[in-house]
Amino acid sequence: MRTLLLAVAIATASIATPAFADQAPVHTALLSRLAVGGYDPVAYFTDGRPVRGTVEHRITHQGYEYRFASAEHLAAFRANPSRYLPQYGGYCAWAVSQGYTAAGNPNNWRIVDGRLYLNYNDEIQTRWERDIPGFIRSANANWPGVLSR
Repeated sequence: MRTLLLAVAIATASIATPAFADQAPVHTALLSRLAVGGYDPVAYFTDGRPVRGTVEHRITHQGYEYRFASAEHLAAFRANPSRYLPQYGGYCAWAVSQGYTAAGNPNNWRIVDGRLYLNYNDEIQTRWERDIPGFIRSANANWPGVLSR
């Protein structure tokens, strides 16, 4: 019996997942594949504000679900996803510039040079806005390597 228990313990340990696996390239809630918190990434560009997407207008892009407020927004995304995807997979732009990841909040956003950036909260957004070009340069240098730190 003791030998059987030891064999089961060894087998279980060998199939366990590593404790510090790389992070996903797109920020989502725990156990979810829903990107941008369910907000419509096209709406930031067309409406100038965050708008919740709907399940009626959704698409799976590179394994993640994106939702849209209208069929027109879905079509625009489908035609050119890279134009609308948030930078750094929707992680906080300021955090990535500092060499780590944090959740990007769909309500803390800014479009800079035609690209969508999300930040963690109001305080971090204000900090990021003090030197947007510098933080973008740092974040670009850190991305995507920051996902495996």
